[in-house]
Amino acid sequence: MVTAEFTVEPFVEGLPGPHVQAAIQIAEDEGLKVEIGPFGNSITGDPNVILPLIGSMLSAAIDNGATRISLQVTQV
Repeated sequence: MVTAEFTVEPFVEGLPGPHVQAAIQIAEDEGLKVEIGPFGNSITGDPNVILPLIGSMLSAAIDNGATRISLQVTQV
């Protein structure tokens, strides 16, 4: 199992813009539960699902206006 924690900027607490929503939607479309936190979000699952998905999430965020994405992947 891996956990990918990501923060998509620009960041406004309580007001996720389309750049944040796009990344979340990619994960949800794959059937993953996204833990939405006050400063970032995370997904946990099989690395064979999560790792390839990260590229699509990053692309969707950038295509929708993200100016910076912080990502941390941890094996759990």
